[in-house]
Amino acid sequence: MSLVNVAIHSSQFPEKVRRDLLDSLRTRAVNHKFHYDSVKQTQKWLALHQIHSPSRNDLDCAATYDRAFAAATARIESKAIHLIGLGCGGGQKDTRLLNLLKNRAEIVYTPCDVSTAMVLTARETALSVLPPENCFPLVCDLAGVEDSSTVFGTRNTQHATRLCTFFGMIPNFEPEIILPKLAALVGKNDWLLFSANLAPGPEYQAGVTKILPQYDNPLTRDWLLAFLFDLGVEASDGELRFAIEDVNTLKRVVARFHFTRSRSIAIENERFEFRAGESIRLFFSYRYTPELVRASLAQHGLTVLDQWITQSEEEGVFLCRRG
Repeated sequence: MSLVNVAIHSSQFPEKVRRDLLDSLRTRAVNHKFHYDSVKQTQKWLALHQIHSPSRNDLDCAATYDRAFAAATARIESKAIHLIGLGCGGGQKDTRLLNLLKNRAEIVYTPCDVSTAMVLTARETALSVLPPENCFPLVCDLAGVEDSSTVFGTRNTQHATRLCTFFGMIPNFEPEIILPKLAALVGKNDWLLFSANLAPGPEYQAGVTKILPQYDNPLTRDWLLAFLFDLGVEASDGELRFAIEDVNTLKRVVARFHFTRSRSIAIENERFEFRAGESIRLFFSYRYTPELVRASLAQHGLTVLDQWITQSEEEGVFLCRRG
């Protein structure tokens, strides 16, 4: 087909995106969605994911996801399933799950992401196992969705069981913002299947330190800096530094660009001055432990029914329901 219908939620309308961009520069904390905003950034992320993602390079990690998919498929008895791929990325994991589900139920798939390029890539991947009429791509910023039941409910999915996937996304959201959104999507008959990046080993700080090179590498730097460079910042204006910081009971990897000389950034009639010695946070990624995952979800009425942890202890997949 030469035409594809893509729904775009108001959270990604131009004026809302502009306000979020201005807020990112004003607060010196970049909304992570701006790292997927253009086709160029999407391609940089896909290249980074191909090289550094354990799910693409660690056979045990891929097998762990497959075990989770098989177990989830066996437990979900509904004959009509609406798979909602939240932060679908390229859609590879969702498609592996769809391939198992299609033989057991009538399937409708909604690949959802802030990036139109990502959504279209996920749709194209899913078409290897689903017909086009069963695929409904959606561009939205989940953090900005207040009417999730309306957004993710269509005439085609009213009587279907929801299975929400959220792979590799929870580290990039503040827990108090994203967890209520996930809980609102999961009804009493629905399911949530998501993955979390974990800190390996018995000691939390040491585990986070061990995985730091997965972030502090040339491909990640190239991907993150694309945002600033597209706004007119130059490489010689400063340096990107990675660190580990504590936020309440959690630890996260954070990347900040530290200015060594002044730089002015103009967005239409708005101007933002960054002086030498100032910094802007470009990225953060929380690292959990299985125990912290369970505790965080329980605060929002979600219970982990089963979990699958990789041998490296660096990634886990969790199957959840309400209550």
